[in-house]
Amino acid sequence: MASEPFHSGAVSTPATEAATPPEALAAELRTLRLSDPLHWLALGWRDFIRCPGLGLFYGAAFVAMGHALMWVFQEAPAYVLALSAGFLLVGPFLALGLYQASRHLERGEQPDLGDSLLAWDTRTGTLALFGGVLLVLEMIWGRAAMVVFAVSFDGMPDFKGSLLMLADPEHIGFTVTYLAVGAIFAGLIYGVSVVSIPMILDRQTDAITAGLTSLRLCLAQPGVMLFWGALITGLVVVAMLPWFAGLLVVGPWLGHASWHAYRGAVIAAEPPAAADQSAGAPRDISM
Repeated sequence: MASEPFHSGAVSTPATEAATPPEALAAELRTLRLSDPLHWLALGWRDFIRCPGLGLFYGAAFVAMGHALMWVFQEAPAYVLALSAGFLLVGPFLALGLYQASRHLERGEQPDLGDSLLAWDTRTGTLALFGGVLLVLEMIWGRAAMVVFAVSFDGMPDFKGSLLMLADPEHIGFTVTYLAVGAIFAGLIYGVSVVSIPMILDRQTDAITAGLTSLRLCLAQPGVMLFWGALITGLVVVAMLPWFAGLLVVGPWLGHASWHAYRGAVIAAEPPAAADQSAGAPRDISM
């Protein structure tokens, strides 16, 4: 079944959000097409140009994060792969304001910077719990990266030494292992967070439900979600090349697009009355 376009009229109001109980594993998922990630990017770009000032504010924060990562690489290169998870960890939380802006735009409202900065306020406990889970994953990632260095070399290399090691064919085993460890943890963090944080912002749900819904989506439709992850990775890598300057635009663009990925993949929660009327209707995906 082709993915259904999202209509702003289906957005839950604060009143319906309060009336909607936690969904456990009942959140319904749409069947996606391989072209849908490109559509999410188009919608994200539309939102960015509708509120460019707000987007550039968050883009500047992404640029600052990039320079902080480069500083870590120069001072302690052994930690850089693990700390690059900061983009996966801090990025989605920083993008909360962008999700809130897109949420207002689809309702026909004008986004406000102050409101976007306080988007976390109504979901503080749930977001803190989810952030704690991601932080634990990042700490384990960091420890695993240190173990790979410890068993491969005597002591930790400096900035120049780490570059030489990566370029030396003699250390190909280390490079493959190091990147493989990073890929496993990055994939896990991506799987549990790709739509979970927008979902927490949008509806009355808990951190476990949001994370499992995100993981269900990735397991049910790995091709589309791998394509979406590859697009995000490719755009971020390209944006980082000119001294992270590209993140000024690419960061907020992907933030808005991630909101539309959630909207396109997870069917909007219905108030109880509407759910009763639609009982018996087939679901797109159930796992």
